[in-house]
Amino acid sequence: KMIYPGMQQREVLNAFREIRTKLLQQSPKDNFVLLVSSICAEGGASFVSVNMAISCALAENKTALVIDCNLYVPSISDLLVADPDYGLTDYLEDPELDIDDIIYSSGIPRLRVIPVGGKRESATEFFTGERMRQFINSVKKRYPDRYIILDVAPLSASTDARILVDVCDYAVLVVPGGKTTESQILAGVDAVSRDKLAGIVFNN
Repeated sequence: KMIYPGMQQREVLNAFREIRTKLLQQSPKDNFVLLVSSICAEGGASFVSVNMAISCALAENKTALVIDCNLYVPSISDLLVADPDYGLTDYLEDPELDIDDIIYSSGIPRLRVIPVGGKRESATEFFTGERMRQFINSVKKRYPDRYIILDVAPLSASTDARILVDVCDYAVLVVPGGKTTESQILAGVDAVSRDKLAGIVFNN
């Protein structure tokens, strides 16, 4: 389920390249922080997050970082070869940890990963704290050539997307085909703020 140059399903590869191009056209800066969430559970947000990050990393002069912010059904660690020692929630809870302690290489060139972490009891408190805001700002400044993608829990499952959109430049909503109503989509748009919404991806 990951795109790569030379894949047979060219339409999938080209679709993610087109999304990347549209985001770059909206962003006047060298990098951006992108939130990806789905309208409902199993909508495909992680699929879109990973492939958006890969599409950014395909450019040889750029890198990408995908951060697993889904404390309920994390999946980004599947990109890692070995089990990580620390992740996002560990960093937010432990001031002794440095950002470098939670960034891991993936099996994909120029793509880095921050897994969700071991402690996931209280997502709201993790994400509303000042340390989360400082963390995003630090990552963005430290790596000016790196696109940062946040994989966030579905809007129907939590308020995390509503909270995290404040620390992001843009948001993309994933809408699974045939599983949502127009009113749900409009409610999702309002939840992440129309000012931050870069667009909607229809999945499947």
